[in-house]
Amino acid sequence: MNYLSMFAETLIATVRDILPIAFIIAFFQLFVLRRPLNNVVRLLWGFGFVVLGLAMFLMGLELALFPLGEEMANQLTASVGVNQAKPWYSYYWTYLFAFAIGFSATIAEPALLAVAIKAHEASGGTIQIWILRAAVAVGCGTGVALGTFRIITGMPLPYFILAGYLIVIVQTYFAPRKIIPLAYDSGGVTTSTITVPLVTALGLGLAANIPGRNPLTEGFGMIALAVLFPMITVMGYAQLATWFQSAKARTKTGSSNEN
Repeated sequence: MNYLSMFAETLIATVRDILPIAFIIAFFQLFVLRRPLNNVVRLLWGFGFVVLGLAMFLMGLELALFPLGEEMANQLTASVGVNQAKPWYSYYWTYLFAFAIGFSATIAEPALLAVAIKAHEASGGTIQIWILRAAVAVGCGTGVALGTFRIITGMPLPYFILAGYLIVIVQTYFAPRKIIPLAYDSGGVTTSTITVPLVTALGLGLAANIPGRNPLTEGFGMIALAVLFPMITVMGYAQLATWFQSAKARTKTGSSNEN
C-alpha cells in the first residue's frame, strides 16, 4: 500500500470538503457583516493546519480504528464459534468488552472533555469534570453493550429506542432543570472522533460474523443507543445527587430539632 498516494488523495478530498465552509465564512464576513478579515496570514496558517490535521485523522481512521474495530469483533465472535448458532448468553465476554470499549472511548473523547470543562466553569465548580465524564462514559458503555445484545439476539432497534426515550421523558420531568440541557448535549458529544469509528466497526463486524445477521440492517444502530443512554445516566446522576443532598439536609434538620 502506497501511503503517500493515499495521503495525497485524502488531502485533496479534505480540501474539497473544507473549501465551501471557508468560502461561506469569508463571504459573510466581507459582504454581509462588511468587516475585513483580521490576521489573514494567521488565518491561512490555521486553515492549513486544520486541513492537514483532518486529512491525517481520516487516514488514521482507515488504517487503524476501523480495522481495529473489525478485528475485535472477529476475535470476540470466534471465541464462541464463528458461523455457529449459540445462545445469547454465550457472548458474555462480548457484552463486557462492548461496555469497556464504549466507556474508555468516551473518557478519551476531546469533545466531552471540552464540554465538561465549560460546564464546570459555568456552574461555578458545582459540576465536577471527572464525575460528569464518568456518568457520560457509563451511559455510552451501557448503550454499546445493549446494542451488542440487540445485534446478537436480532431484536428490532425501535423497541430499544422507544423504551430508552420513554425513560428520558420521565427523567426530564423529575430531573433538576439546570442539568437537563447539559444531559441532552452530553449524548451528542459522546459520539465523536474516537467513539464512532470503533463502535461502528464493532457493530458491523459482529453483524457480519454472527449467523443470520445482516450488516446493513443490523450492523448499524449502536451509535443511536450510545447517544441515548448518556442522557439517562447524567440525569440519573443529578437526581441521585439531589436526593442525597435533600436527605443530608433532613438529617441535619432533625439533629438540630433534637438539640
